[in-house]
Amino acid sequence: MAADPAPGAAAPGALLLLADGRFPAGGHAHSGGAEAACRSGRVHDADTMAAFLAARLRTVGLVGAALAAAAAGRQVVDWLAELDEAADARTPSGAQRAVSRRLGRQLLRAGRAAWPGPVLDALAERWPGGAHQAVVLGVVGAVAGLDPAAVAGVAAYESVNGPATACVRLLGLDPYQVAARLARLAPEVDAVAGRAAEAAGAALREGAELLPAASAPLLDIYAEQHSSWKVRLFAS
Repeated sequence: MAADPAPGAAAPGALLLLADGRFPAGGHAHSGGAEAACRSGRVHDADTMAAFLAARLRTVGLVGAALAAAAAGRQVVDWLAELDEAADARTPSGAQRAVSRRLGRQLLRAGRAAWPGPVLDALAERWPGGAHQAVVLGVVGAVAGLDPAAVAGVAAYESVNGPATACVRLLGLDPYQVAARLARLAPEVDAVAGRAAEAAGAALREGAELLPAASAPLLDIYAEQHSSWKVRLFAS
């Protein structure tokens, strides 16, 4: 019998699968605000992209990672409902809320195919229109065998990897340079994941109000603007 994986390194195969952009959870169709940032001119090369990614990681990346870790720590419907409400409160943009639930629905579909079972079935029954993506990620990660710290790492990584990949397509950036910027950002991704896991632990003990609520108003504005465009490369 194989030994149990160490805490923080649980189920490495599942971790790699969930973090893989080819996992069919719908993220490839979304830019995480990068398309609007590029059109505005604020992101126009590798350096401005790196600044955008760092800011995104410290705000919505931290919030999403903490929500995901908290969901991974307790798969009880009442607790997940509290987290879903917390995600709503931390997402001022209606367009972003809609995208988050759409991505949650797609992730849950992929998760149920990969790791079928009653926990994910119950999640689908409770939120037929989709729970927030971060909440779903936490539950799927836990079902796949990941602990909250590992789930926080996946969420933090996703918050920058998707927009970085979008910038390659939007700006024609050198993918080697984009990968280099992501590599330089990796220590901060790890730090944000650690802060998120710590906050999730506090929330599990004392309540969801202790979860981070870092804001990124420009991302909210970008989301609302982007949702009205008739011609766009990405869904958000």
